[in-house]
Amino acid sequence: MEGIYVLKFGGNAIRGKEDLMRLSNEIAQIIRDGAKIILVHGGGPEISAEMEKRGMQPKKVGGVRVTDAEGLEVAEIVLQRLNNDVVKCLEEASVKAIGSAGSVFTVCRKKAPYTVLEDGKEITVDLGLVGEVSEVNTESLEDLLNAGVTPVIYPIGADAEGHKLNVNADTMAAGIAAGIRCKELITITDVPGILMDVNDPGSKINKLTLAEVDELIKKGVISGGMIPKVEACRNALNAGVQTVRMVNGKDKRSIVTDLMKNVPHGTIIVK
Repeated sequence: MEGIYVLKFGGNAIRGKEDLMRLSNEIAQIIRDGAKIILVHGGGPEISAEMEKRGMQPKKVGGVRVTDAEGLEVAEIVLQRLNNDVVKCLEEASVKAIGSAGSVFTVCRKKAPYTVLEDGKEITVDLGLVGEVSEVNTESLEDLLNAGVTPVIYPIGADAEGHKLNVNADTMAAGIAAGIRCKELITITDVPGILMDVNDPGSKINKLTLAEVDELIKKGVISGGMIPKVEACRNALNAGVQTVRMVNGKDKRSIVTDLMKNVPHGTIIVK
């Protein structure tokens, strides 16, 4: 299906009514310009805040949240609330939108234990009730898009037996992008793109291949929470997405509208 963009954002990049309305107005513009949009959002900071309010201790390993049954329940409550806010802002910007869990459009599987480097040591991690996308119901998504409706998806998935799983929003977005073979997966972050020096916004890299990404991970230029983001990008590219782009949600000039004008924007990752 032509002209589909999958946009993903989290609470570090877009937060509060003002940010949401700015993004919603830009989405309205690119839809008028002929694009079809699938929006996937996370809510990590809000989930952590709610857990702390309840006396729970959020835990992350390698930039990815570890989830137990209680944590999954909190994540779902918070993400549903955020999803309602996003849909309301899009509707205020005259975008027809419908909110839903990722489980409506995907089948997920529990992520198997894996090895990560932490503080220079290899450790095996079991993230608990955390999933990754194994199938995408592209027909349902295409039906909505063809009807002029923008799906707004929060990353609570389910396996084939219906057991709920918390899915990293980057992972959910990449899985959907790969399944629907979108033109571009756009990850909206709180930085201008991938930086050679995290303290220098002017050190942004305009374009990278996956081989160059691997080199930057080895050198420690890409580290922490940025690693699962680029790994999600890798999965999307390997599954058939043409390009993945990281852009700055704090950019007052343009978050995504420049994309339709072929203006250099953010960091592009290609296979």
